[in-house]
Amino acid sequence: MLKIAYHPIYKHPLPEGHRFPMEKYELLPRQLLHEGTCSEDNFFEPGFPEEKYILNVHDKDYFERLCNLNLSKKEIRRSGFPLSEALVKREMIIADGTMKAVHYSLENGISFNIAGGTHHAYTNRAEAFCLLNDQAIAARYLQHKKLADKILIVDLDVHQGNGTAEIFQDDPSVFTFSMHGKGNYPFKKEKSDLDIEVPDGSSDDNYLKLLKETLPGLIEKQKPDFIFYLSGVDILETDKLGRLSCTVNGCKERDRFVLETCHDLNIPVQCSMGGGYSKEIRVIIEAHANTYRLAHEIYF
Repeated sequence: MLKIAYHPIYKHPLPEGHRFPMEKYELLPRQLLHEGTCSEDNFFEPGFPEEKYILNVHDKDYFERLCNLNLSKKEIRRSGFPLSEALVKREMIIADGTMKAVHYSLENGISFNIAGGTHHAYTNRAEAFCLLNDQAIAARYLQHKKLADKILIVDLDVHQGNGTAEIFQDDPSVFTFSMHGKGNYPFKKEKSDLDIEVPDGSSDDNYLKLLKETLPGLIEKQKPDFIFYLSGVDILETDKLGRLSCTVNGCKERDRFVLETCHDLNIPVQCSMGGGYSKEIRVIIEAHANTYRLAHEIYF
């Protein structure tokens, strides 16, 4: 059975007019249940992780100041969210969801977190709606538990996974691959193990050609035991923060290629949702829901 981390705290209240579409975390599971892609049994509720797993990734001083709501105004502004106790709890529960999900990936081949993909969080700072880096925390957790040796992070969000790149910059056991918009945020990019910059305005054909020319050879060379997939849907032409020109169907074909590759090679994969900022929330939900539909089609 496909297992999916979800907690009501994922939908966090934000000031009116905030550009982050927080309601998607409530609407996506509702859509999956409504259409019959998922039942209640598919979902599990994460809790609070042991702090030692967070501190395997994040600087102790930063994490303590975050928990004590003691970040500077500049740090809070950089995070993109008003800082609160509830927000910190949310970020910790998201990280726990990804950590718990990896066990289901090992058991079933694949697992999901309705939220996550917080790839802009650095070891020592928050950035761009990301306070704790869930997939980085889960990667180190897997290694700590001796459940994987070589890990590949496939980050296909339209924005570079700059925080993830910084976290693993000196760690050859975790290979970071980011395929992102060339002219997009962050404008000062970090160096992933492999960065592919997609030109602004790229269509489905151009995007998929780049991916298909890269991923199989990368997996063959790196031989990962486990893959983390960040399936942001901000590559869509409708995305307010995107700059690419991919369609919903093109985004679906991207997910199909990644998931079929992992399945055919028998490499466990954990999927976190990442970004999506199209003006119409229904477009975001449809694009994200496709990833779950494909997982059922390919794995179950």
